[in-house]
Amino acid sequence: MVSALIFDCDGVLADTERDGHLPAFNRTFEEFGLPVRWSEEEYGEKLKIAGGKERMTSLLTPEFVREAGLPTDADGQREAVAAWHRRKTEIYTEMVEAGKLPGRPGIARIVAEALDDGWALAVASTSSEASVRAVLDHVVGAEQAARFALVLAGDVVPAKKPAPDIYLLAVERLGVEPRQALVVEDSRNGLLAAVGAHLTCLITVSSYTEHEDFSEAVLVVSSLGEPDGAHTEVLAERGVHVSAAWVSLTDLRACLAAPSVS
Repeated sequence: MVSALIFDCDGVLADTERDGHLPAFNRTFEEFGLPVRWSEEEYGEKLKIAGGKERMTSLLTPEFVREAGLPTDADGQREAVAAWHRRKTEIYTEMVEAGKLPGRPGIARIVAEALDDGWALAVASTSSEASVRAVLDHVVGAEQAARFALVLAGDVVPAKKPAPDIYLLAVERLGVEPRQALVVEDSRNGLLAAVGAHLTCLITVSSYTEHEDFSEAVLVVSSLGEPDGAHTEVLAERGVHVSAAWVSLTDLRACLAAPSVS
């Protein structure tokens, strides 16, 4: 029986939000002359909205539109947001390719181990496909990234996380049953999306999500950890016991075998 491992991107493959997406958004706002700069705290609130275009669209109050001199019609506003988002993606991708956003501990290791063990690997993210592929290539290497069975990103489904749509699509395209697939997420929105698709979810908390509610996750850890680097801190175990200072492939199998968390 083939097992599948499905990763979120931002906060899971790399801790991208604070040091990547936030400065890319703010630089875009500056280039377009928009009267907004998100602080780290403000951006933390924006992360409750899934998707970069959606976060930008949340700016479009009547006061903001008037102050920024933006179109007042829906089509004009959609075109403006699309242009901002294209430029933001370019800026962010340049940052990734310049090596400014290192991968999270244990990601490259577990990817290599899972691929060699015959697991089917995928990424399911609300970020743009260009951003996701840039992060994946940088974190695991182009050779390993090419062995991923599937990369789903951006507007591939109409409803973004916490809706389960992207994980339902991932399981369908991977050709596996929900009981065969383990999701690695970092946020409550992602967890709810995975649980809504009847998938088991492991949480690796990120800098913006460490205080969120992860009651439905089978395992919550600080990171996947490295034998010779940053070790894993186990924050919650529900039917799974991590015996070493890092999460192993054996632990992932145990997650899939654990009773569902309700």
